[in-house]
Amino acid sequence: MNYKFWQKKKDTAPKKKKSKGREWTDAIIFAVVAATIIRVFFIEAYTIPSGSMERSLLIGDFLFVSKVNYGARIPMTPVAFPFAHHTMPLTGTKAYWDGVQWKYRRLPGLQDIKRNDVVVFNFPEGDTVALEAQDGNYYQMVMQSNRQAVHASYTIVSRPVDKRENFIKRCIAIAGDTISMVDGLAIVNGKKTPLVGTGGFSYLVEFKSDDINVGLFQEQGFKVSQVSQTGWQFEGTPDMIATLKKSEYVKSVQEMLTQKDSYDQAIFPHDPNRRWNLDNYGPIIVPKKGWTVKLDSNTMPMYERSIRIYEGNKLEKVGADWVINGKKATEYTFKMDYYWMMGDNRHQSADSRYWGFVPEDHIVGKALFIWMSFDNEGSWFSKIRWSRIFKGIH
Repeated sequence: MNYKFWQKKKDTAPKKKKSKGREWTDAIIFAVVAATIIRVFFIEAYTIPSGSMERSLLIGDFLFVSKVNYGARIPMTPVAFPFAHHTMPLTGTKAYWDGVQWKYRRLPGLQDIKRNDVVVFNFPEGDTVALEAQDGNYYQMVMQSNRQAVHASYTIVSRPVDKRENFIKRCIAIAGDTISMVDGLAIVNGKKTPLVGTGGFSYLVEFKSDDINVGLFQEQGFKVSQVSQTGWQFEGTPDMIATLKKSEYVKSVQEMLTQKDSYDQAIFPHDPNRRWNLDNYGPIIVPKKGWTVKLDSNTMPMYERSIRIYEGNKLEKVGADWVINGKKATEYTFKMDYYWMMGDNRHQSADSRYWGFVPEDHIVGKALFIWMSFDNEGSWFSKIRWSRIFKGIH
């Protein structure tokens, strides 16, 4: 047989056409792979579920989170169902398999985390979860009750780092900073850092008369609730309160703060020797990679969890000594950078004041801009907050 003739006939033979089912399957697989790559390495959508970041971010805001700015984190739990975070939407079962775990690695980023960046991260204390407790923090629940009671009442599961709940807060202090709070005002490295035009605080407002139309103040953006005949609790920014004080109807305005030396067990590091609370605590040094801390009764309440859980060491107390990975230790050098995150709505935010430092391997990305926003009142069309669409996050 003539070889050239046979080869030409073979090349010109009509190719078998793909079936419609095969075409749809190939298209779906391509779309899933492409979307997963974009979501993991470039940008991801996020929804604001709570009011902890008001006035900066509102419940119902939909925003994009950049993975590029800080460098995309390589998946630590690679075997997972696409587009599901930790739970399957219909069955409620796990959306991942933690039988394979990769060590923490991150691609080079465009920038380091800066103070006042709005950051999305995995909840540090989300390693252990009481499933039926909705938004309940397992460790806070154990503190308020006891371990046996919590385990008897709830299904307790553990989650790897990248499958823990996503939180969004403002980075108040970066690795190496010293953070404290006095009368509700954050102090970083000895410098007062008030929130300008963003953070919400609570104030007790006394009016000269009980004949007050509070609806007018609500239209100005205040959250208002009555506490006495002429007294009201107002939530708003310091700038809003400064304007309110000028009103001829206002008798007095007093910020609602927890008194100094009033101990709150829920506040990190949950140490009765530190009389700390929501508005008054610290100073605390935020761990930095390469920083060495002395191990003693003063430092360990603040850094024990970071050394044991976040950095994966076997840490034991033997008599008066600390033993790390089988060796007696009097100091420890941190392997990662850490951050201190707080909500702008300071009195309605579960943040680092309650659960401490955020390790660098928990960082997801930087919040960029709002692409859609819905209010929960009004008709479908009026629910859209048009002024917030494509609004940058600062």
